[in-house]
Amino acid sequence: MLKEPAPFWKTKSLEEMTAQEWESLCDGCGRCCLNKLEDDEGNVFYTNVACRLLDDQSCLCKSYEKRSYLVKDCLVLTPEILNRVSWLPESCAYRLLNEGKALPLWHPLISNEADTVYHARISVRGIVVPEKEVAEEELEDHIIYWNQLDSQGR
Repeated sequence: MLKEPAPFWKTKSLEEMTAQEWESLCDGCGRCCLNKLEDDEGNVFYTNVACRLLDDQSCLCKSYEKRSYLVKDCLVLTPEILNRVSWLPESCAYRLLNEGKALPLWHPLISNEADTVYHARISVRGIVVPEKEVAEEELEDHIIYWNQLDSQGR
């Protein structure tokens, strides 16, 4: 019996991955597309206010190829800048692999199903508010805590 080859994320560094492999690491949770606040100590707080380009059902960008042009502070993630990005969610595959950790069982590359991200309560589907509905000075009122959302049976 032939042994299946190890998946690319276990055999390649982030820098060695093809563009397609790199893109497939994104689990489609949408957390990186939420507005975030940072305090004086560098602590990052997520809000439930989504970027105007986030599709609130698929949790994917509506204009992925043009996102950094259309949204001035949208960051195009690359292996070179991972260590400088402090706001990536703890569940993010890019962050996990960069830290030498394994992908979780709910990740689509492991489960072979996109919806496992939603069922694991990682996705922002169903909890976001469009940024056009929230004034910048009201962002503090929209801070969310993942463990609190999970315990409420979201």
